[in-house]
Amino acid sequence: MSEVHRITIDPEQCGGRPCLRGLRIRVKDVLDLMAAGAARAEILADYPLLEDGDITASLEYAARQNAHPVPHVA
Repeated sequence: MSEVHRITIDPEQCGGRPCLRGLRIRVKDVLDLMAAGAARAEILADYPLLEDGDITASLEYAARQNAHPVPHVA
């Protein structure tokens, strides 16, 4: 089941950047931590308001951002 429903975008919060469940924790922050090698358990321990589904939602959101068709120019 998709977890993207956890992603919220509010122009009044974090400059309109995608956050998790209305918290001031940006999707980018979670992705940066994962890219730096942090494990899910480590992220959840450092950010007690996060849930495991939030991490899944961040990854799913990032994957969808890259799933657009690329036109080929002849």
